Amino acid sequence: MASLFDSQPFVQSVAEVIAAALRVETEIVDDEGRVLGATGRIRSQLLTKRTDTFINHFVMEKAMPFVLLNPGCHKLCEPCEEKNDCFYTSGLFYPIQVGKKCYGVISLVSFDMKQKKILIQNQNSFLDFIGKMAELLAIKLSESTMMEEICMNNEYLEAIINSVNEGIISCNGQGIITCFNRTAEKSFKAAKENVIGQPISSILPESILIKALQNQEPFHQEKVHYKDSLGETVNLISSATIVKNNGQIVGAVESFSEEEKLFRMVHSLSNSEIDSACDNIIGTSAAISNLKRLVTKVAQNVSTVLITGESGTGKELFARAIHSSSNRSKQPFVAINCGAIPESLLESELFGYEKGAFTGAKNEGKPGKFELANGGTLFLDEIGDMPLHLQVKLLRVLQERVIQKIGGTKNIPINVRVIAATHQDLRAMIGQRLFREDLFYRLNVIPLHLPPLRERVEDIPLILDFLCQKYADLMHKEIKGFSEKALRILTGYQWPGNVREMENAVEYAISFCSSTEMIKEEYLPQWLYAREIPAHNSNYKQKIEKSEKQVLLEAIQEYGDSVEGKMEIAENMGISLSTLYRLFRKYKLINTRPRKEKQ
Repeated sequence: MASLFDSQPFVQSVAEVIAAALRVETEIVDDEGRVLGATGRIRSQLLTKRTDTFINHFVMEKAMPFVLLNPGCHKLCEPCEEKNDCFYTSGLFYPIQVGKKCYGVISLVSFDMKQKKILIQNQNSFLDFIGKMAELLAIKLSESTMMEEICMNNEYLEAIINSVNEGIISCNGQGIITCFNRTAEKSFKAAKENVIGQPISSILPESILIKALQNQEPFHQEKVHYKDSLGETVNLISSATIVKNNGQIVGAVESFSEEEKLFRMVHSLSNSEIDSACDNIIGTSAAISNLKRLVTKVAQNVSTVLITGESGTGKELFARAIHSSSNRSKQPFVAINCGAIPESLLESELFGYEKGAFTGAKNEGKPGKFELANGGTLFLDEIGDMPLHLQVKLLRVLQERVIQKIGGTKNIPINVRVIAATHQDLRAMIGQRLFREDLFYRLNVIPLHLPPLRERVEDIPLILDFLCQKYADLMHKEIKGFSEKALRILTGYQWPGNVREMENAVEYAISFCSSTEMIKEEYLPQWLYAREIPAHNSNYKQKIEKSEKQVLLEAIQEYGDSVEGKMEIAENMGISLSTLYRLFRKYKLINTRPRKEKQ
C-alpha cells in the first residue's frame, strides 16, 4: 500500500492551498507522526517526526473530526510534557481516511487569541473545507496505491511471461508490438528494447499476428517460417489469439514454440516411462555384475561405446543404463535401428533435411535424430547394416561434431554421445569391405560385449521370475511361478534368441495358464522340447550362407542384375531392395553376368 510520505511534495502543496484560502496555519502529519505539510510558524518542523501527537492519534483512532478549544487543559493533553507551556491556542483536526484506515491528519492551528476567534467562528465551514482537502489526499493516496499495484502486477505478469518456455509476442490493434518475452528474444536474436513500440510488419513481416488482425480471426498450431535478426530461418509451431474489448479488436497475442524443441520434448516424453537404470538389469552372474560396474564407470565420460552381442541380449537396455547413469540423463535418449530403415531414408532420418531438399520432402524441413538427441545420447542399433556412404558421413560427424542437413549448406554444431550396437562381427565385415575400418576404431573406443543367456545360466531363474510377474500383471493374473519340471525345461534350453526368445515363451505360457495357477510344462511352447538349435555353430552357419548365395545366383541367372532385374528379385524374395544390395555386397555378387534371355 502506498503512503502519504510517497507523495510529500503534493501534501505540502495542499497545506499551502489551505493556508492561503483560510489564512490559517496548517499542518499535515502521517500515521507515523511525520510532518509532511506545514506553513507559517510550524514550517520549520517540515519532515520532522512529532512526539507530541496525542491529539492526532486520537483523531486517527476514532476516524472523526475533532475541535480543541483549550490546549493543555484537555484530558487528551495530560500525557504531553509541554501541556503547561503549549503554544497552541486552539485547533481543528480532520482525518485522512481511505476505506476504514486512517493515513494521517490535517490540522488548522492558532497561536493567539485573534486566530483562535477566527477558528471558532468559522469552525464548521473550515471543517467542511479541510474535509474536502482530506478527500483530495485520500484520492491521491488511492491513485498511488492503484499505480503501485499496477506496477507490481505488471512486474508479476512480466515475470510469468518470461518464465514460460513458449515465445510470446503481442501487439495492439494498430499492429504495434507491446510485448516481446525472453524466449522470443532468444528465438529471433533481438532485444525487446529494440522491438517494443515498433510495427510487427517491420520486425516480423511473416508473423501470423498480421494475418490474425487482418482476418479478425485466431489461428491455431500453424507451421510458420520466420527470419531472425540475422536473416536465418526459424521454424515454429505458432498460434495467434485476438483480444477484444466491448466487441472491438484491441490487439492480438502470438505464442509459439520452435519446431525442433517440440520434436525433442515429444520424443523425450514418449521415452520417459522406460526404466533404464542399472538396477533394472536383471542378473547376479559374474559377467552381468562386471558389466554393471563397467556401465557405471563408462557413464561418467563422453567417449563412444560399441555394444556387441547376439540378438536379444539387451543391447538397448545397456545403452539406456549408460545414458540414465550419466550427467546427460535429463536430456533426450534417441534410438534408431539402422537395419530397419531403407537406405534411401536412413540419411534423412539421421541428419534431417531442409525445405524442398528432395521430392516428397516436407515444406518446413525436418530435424534428424542427431538434432533431436542434442545434449543427450544417440543409440545407433544394428550399426553393421549402415550403408558405406553413410558410414563416411557418420565418421565425419564423430570427428568434427557438426552435421549438415540434406539440402543444406550450414554446419550445425552438436553435442551428442553416440552409443552403437551390433550382433555382427564388424572385424570380419572390415575384411569383406562391408564396414569401414576407421569408423570401427572411432566407435570401438569403449567396447562392451554382452554374453548370451547360455553363458550365464545362473541368471535364467531371476529373468524368468521378472518376466512372469510382468506378463501376469499385464494379463491380470496371479501366477504362482513355475513348476519344478517347467523350470528344469526352461533352464536347460539353450535360448539362441536370448532374452527376447525367453520373453515370447513366458508370454505364451501365461496366456494358456489359468489365474492363480502355477506354470506347468504343458503350458510351455512346443519348440522348447525340440532339439537344441546350434545357432552358434559355425559349420551350420556356413551351410546356410552357401545355400543363400546359391539362391541369389539362380535369381540373377533368371532376372539378370539390371536395376529392373534386382527389383524383381527383391519382390520375389519378399525383401527390400536395400536388403538385396547388402546381400549382393556380402557375397560379392555385384558384377555378375547379365540377364539370361528367356526362351
